[in-house]
Amino acid sequence: MSTATYPPPPPYYRLYKDYIQNPKSAPEPPPPIEGTYTLFGATYTTDDVLPSLEEQGVRQLYPKGPNVDFKKELRSLNRELQLHLLELGDVLVERPSQYARRVEDISLIFKNLHHLLNSLRPHQARATLIHILELQIQRRKQAVEDIKRRREEAQ
Repeated sequence: MSTATYPPPPPYYRLYKDYIQNPKSAPEPPPPIEGTYTLFGATYTTDDVLPSLEEQGVRQLYPKGPNVDFKKELRSLNRELQLHLLELGDVLVERPSQYARRVEDISLIFKNLHHLLNSLRPHQARATLIHILELQIQRRKQAVEDIKRRREEAQ
């Protein structure tokens, strides 16, 4: 039995054999996926919406609503996390059999922190885009000034 180092290409290349003479002879690409789809056994959706903690079955530790003070809530959850970590250390020393509840509390705090941070992602993306565009404008203005300066030197 002989094996090739490189297997032959899939038979799809035959669909493009007349592409050079007639580019319209190639098949159209498949349409984008809309809605839900399954990949490697997991179901995904194309909707770019952050699910709420309640939809994920997690208790929300910060106030609900659109007017959440992210800075205040992140600090509060961070302090609470530090306190729970200290309590976990205390429990592990004094009552090692009762650590599971503390670990669940810490996990809940981490999930809330993570959700708050993910809520800020769209704002972060907008701020990053604004920064990139401002840098581009600054570079272009600098290039125009450089061209003007060189033109003046040449005259």
